[in-house]
Amino acid sequence: MPQGMGRLNEKMGIELVEISAERIVATMPVEGNTQPFGLLHGGASVVLAETLGSIGSAIHAYPAKVAVGVDINATHHRSATSGTITGVATAVHLGRSSTSYEVVLSDERSKRVCTSRITCALVEMPQR
Repeated sequence: MPQGMGRLNEKMGIELVEISAERIVATMPVEGNTQPFGLLHGGASVVLAETLGSIGSAIHAYPAKVAVGVDINATHHRSATSGTITGVATAVHLGRSSTSYEVVLSDERSKRVCTSRITCALVEMPQR
């Protein structure tokens, strides 16, 4: 990535574990990423999902194109109040003009916390 993981990912404590265009794995602590009731914030789950899908898309697109997000959704299945969340993004489609990933977020007991899907458009690299 041209500027590392980005400040938001650093603030949220996201750490990459495995990286390829087909599969991306990362972890994120629940602590520091909660809503007022002490539960993992749904927006934090979406940030982790978007990070994983965007990284996989960028790897697939490089060097001729860049990936830009066009759609993301998330279904929150259960809450998390502590520990670490693990996100696994699996490529569903790696095309010439778009990519799609299914992202599964799980807690330390391997219980699914959230399922997300992200689609990125692949556009020509801007000329500098």
